[in-house]
Amino acid sequence: MRRTRLLAALLLLLLAPFLTQSQVAASDRMARLHAFTRPLEFSYGEWLWQAWETKLLTGALGAARFLPPAADRQVVLDDIRLMGEIGRTQALLADALADPHGADPARVASLRRRLAEARARSAWLTPLAEQVLQAQVSAVLAENGLTWNGQPAPPVMYRTTPVPMALIVSPRTEIRQIANISLKPDLSIDRQVQLEDAVARALDVSTLVVPIGGVGVYPTMVMETDNLPWLVDTIAHEWTHNYLDWHPLGMLYDATPALRTMNETTANIVGKEIGRQVLATFYPDLLPPPQPPPSQQPRPQSPPPFDFRAEMHATRVHVDALLAAGKVDEAEAYMEQRRKFFWEHGYHIRKLNQAYFAFYGAYADVPGGAAGNAPVGAAVRQLRAQSPSLAAFLHRMAWMTSFKALQKAVGAR
Repeated sequence: MRRTRLLAALLLLLLAPFLTQSQVAASDRMARLHAFTRPLEFSYGEWLWQAWETKLLTGALGAARFLPPAADRQVVLDDIRLMGEIGRTQALLADALADPHGADPARVASLRRRLAEARARSAWLTPLAEQVLQAQVSAVLAENGLTWNGQPAPPVMYRTTPVPMALIVSPRTEIRQIANISLKPDLSIDRQVQLEDAVARALDVSTLVVPIGGVGVYPTMVMETDNLPWLVDTIAHEWTHNYLDWHPLGMLYDATPALRTMNETTANIVGKEIGRQVLATFYPDLLPPPQPPPSQQPRPQSPPPFDFRAEMHATRVHVDALLAAGKVDEAEAYMEQRRKFFWEHGYHIRKLNQAYFAFYGAYADVPGGAAGNAPVGAAVRQLRAQSPSLAAFLHRMAWMTSFKALQKAVGAR
């Protein structure tokens, strides 16, 4: 164990560029913000020690190297089923504890035992499944020419884990992320709302605590899930952030809102393309069918079905116009009205505000949605369409230092 810790320390020093979250520059406002969040902030240092110990131990054992291809696949599918069992048991336990008629001690004890047993199985199965998926994603990256000396750089490495939540802060007068602070993953809804309200009142800002699917530290953090298509997308998405961290685009992640959107949209595009190829190669029976071309899609129903992305896009565009006109209170009242509208159509958004759009608007790999009419995502998508390969697209994006450079690359005027 001592030798394992020493190796982990050396690796942490070598991989320092990956091990810090993108942070807003220090300021009086940030100091005041951390006064609220410090007791609730997530400890990356502790998590990284544990992650590296697990990776070094499983790597040294090398069990995945001795599995035949069919067993590789089964290990992953077994782990996916186990993640589903853990998630369902956690939900049942939460319901049992919240029973308004009082918790049944026998049922609670039974569910706790079941959860502990599932966690014990996960302790040895999940690291093995991670090795298999790391190798599979690496193989697809190699097929796409995204390697150095035959290996992805950096190597694909992730841990399935409860991931932190994030407190997103935006000015009220415009949609712009000015803080993204990682919080403990088990923060209750009541505590989230208390934190949001306290920070919003003290600093006159818009706030929202959001769940996240992954974090681009190294190894990357990926949320526990029983959705394999989402999982392989996210592994590749977070690897893309690791890759960009060694290039100007990643180093400048927080320099401007446009650069943040360029980073996230690039990672989404690469993640989805690589993830789909992983499924097609190793899990073809789980590959979702491709979207039919517009000419072959069913004719619109009457009345047309609810289109979340179109409605959210229209909401963002109108909010931007109100804020640009200085109508902050009117914009906030309109967002609350639209939140109720989405809720009535089955989209249970807890809070729709400037911070919501500041966070979700950066993921612009698909037209519409929370990004509104911002041109950044469209330019990234255009460069991908103009690129002869995924590797050519990623290599070119990696060296971008501004939105102006991207516009020049796609021939925008």
